[in-house]
Amino acid sequence: MNISTNCYIKETDIVTRDIAGETIIVPVRNNVGDLNSIYTLNEIGTMIWQLIDGQTSVSQIVEAICIAYEVTPEEATKDTFDFLVPLEEAGLIRSIGVK
Repeated sequence: MNISTNCYIKETDIVTRDIAGETIIVPVRNNVGDLNSIYTLNEIGTMIWQLIDGQTSVSQIVEAICIAYEVTPEEATKDTFDFLVPLEEAGLIRSIGVK
């Protein structure tokens, strides 16, 4: 399976806020915000986060990054995977396969 055709969705047990151009993600565990696991996303991370909607494939996210930041597809692919893998491992997103 080619992971670049996969789509991801955000898990529902999180709280997000946009503050001063950054996105803050707080996982909720046992109905309480896990303040030891707060994630702060920069501008590119925020863009990727916004594109995680269950409809946009990884390759579409990479293409959007290439256009917005004028980087090579290789750079955008590496940055996207470097972003998605830890979020998936932390249980903040999950792959729903190909849409």
